[in-house]
Amino acid sequence: MPFIAQNHFQFILEVGAIIFAGVMFTINLVPISLSVVTFLALFLSAGFTLLFGVDIAMLFLNFGQNEFTAPFGPLALLAIITALASLKIMEESGVNIEGLRKIVFGMLVFITIFGGLMHRSFLLLWILGLLVGYFLISKSFREKTFLTIRTVAIFLGVGAAGFAALELLSWILNMPIFSPLLRIERLEINSLGSLKNVLQNTLLIGHTPGSAYWGPQDTGFASGYVSLPMSMILLFGLPFPLFYGLLVTKKDAIDYMLPGLFGYSFDFGYLGLICLVGFVLGVIFIGLTMLKKYREKREKNNKKYLGKEVLLIGSLTAFIAQAVVGIFVFNRSINGMALLTFIFLAALVVGHVVSLKRNWIIFYNNDFY
Repeated sequence: MPFIAQNHFQFILEVGAIIFAGVMFTINLVPISLSVVTFLALFLSAGFTLLFGVDIAMLFLNFGQNEFTAPFGPLALLAIITALASLKIMEESGVNIEGLRKIVFGMLVFITIFGGLMHRSFLLLWILGLLVGYFLISKSFREKTFLTIRTVAIFLGVGAAGFAALELLSWILNMPIFSPLLRIERLEINSLGSLKNVLQNTLLIGHTPGSAYWGPQDTGFASGYVSLPMSMILLFGLPFPLFYGLLVTKKDAIDYMLPGLFGYSFDFGYLGLICLVGFVLGVIFIGLTMLKKYREKREKNNKKYLGKEVLLIGSLTAFIAQAVVGIFVFNRSINGMALLTFIFLAALVVGHVVSLKRNWIIFYNNDFY
């Protein structure tokens, strides 16, 4: 097998392997203390608050927007949940965290507003992520779970209120871009034809050759509907089919209008979808298993792994939220730049299962000591 990727699928695997290797070495070689993780979580939370705020300000001022919520939304969730988990450990240790708590919840509110205004999929990911994050935190610290019918109803109510507020804002400002109903209408218009094309042409591996936008040039596998960022492909000069300019609307037929359940099936076949689901379930299983081990060590008064524990809570939360939204709601949430985020979060979870030890081996005159 050549080292230079021959299609989008091979490129994703190669980049994924590099990211996994890099993250695993970093987690195991760099000291990860609770103070360092807390500082980074607070720093990143503040950075994403500012980034999303500037992006939405540019939208209101008609300077255009970058929609940073798609690739960076899960990372913002990682930062916030990690910060909340850190606060929980500090609180149990007797540290006064009232000031920090107000700062974290303030950033949480602003990210919710800024990100929700920019994209409805982010609002869905954010609310789901907060729900999962609080559940993992409560389980890790053996607290009574807050997931009652009343709590779930409150979260659903907050989500409904958020979408209603966006619809009202779109009417008041005459900016249809904020309207969730417009998004639903676009789905009604465009999804049926896209879904029909996917179901009719998806095979065990790939899809019917020629059924993608590229027509006769379509090989029937990894046609670019699911890919890493175009800038990376252009940087390495890889000869892959790319959607750009006006052709993006052709990619949107599957990428933007259908869940990843269908996007990954079409580009990589039903076998590719099975691999994706297996990958997601495997990462979640590893994450939950490692969280249990970290909790056991903490309860034995071993404070060595506190930083890794809160980092794992945040990364596992973000991974679960992004996976659910990407697979079942919007393919774009795990595609392009967001796919890099998805792989990075998975590596942050799986990296905890690897333990690197330095073993010195001396060879002298072919003897082993």
